[in-house]
Amino acid sequence: MGRQRARRETSAGGVVVRRRDGEVRYLLIHDGHRNWGFPKGHLDEGESPEAAARREVAEETGLTDLALHEPLGCIDWYFRHRGRLIHKFCHFFLFTSVTGDPTPQADEGIAACTWLAYEAALDKLTHANARGVLAAARDLVEHAELSRETVR
Repeated sequence: MGRQRARRETSAGGVVVRRRDGEVRYLLIHDGHRNWGFPKGHLDEGESPEAAARREVAEETGLTDLALHEPLGCIDWYFRHRGRLIHKFCHFFLFTSVTGDPTPQADEGIAACTWLAYEAALDKLTHANARGVLAAARDLVEHAELSRETVR
């Protein structure tokens, strides 16, 4: 028998940033698999990655004040689900949010939403590929790609 061919799946998600007390904070979620990461999920039929990212962030965190800024790249990984090999691709985008308190989407297994400074977020993220996404967001936000007025 040959190798099992992986089924390709595409998702999108967002890194949400907000400035608090002069310091940029990044929003992380604690998901139903007990991982710390960013809100993300599958694209609906005909939905663009950008639209899916906005929808998933809003659903999983309750934040509706989301301004889309830049793409942060695409990460991929393999996993098994019900015995089937999956090759997942996830497109990430940078969002800012200046109002509202995040509320975890409990019915999707989101246990927590928390704002963290870069180093704390880097330490808390479960997966290495998410750390690369966080670094890309930091490069845009903290190195003057986004103005201080944009990230309040």
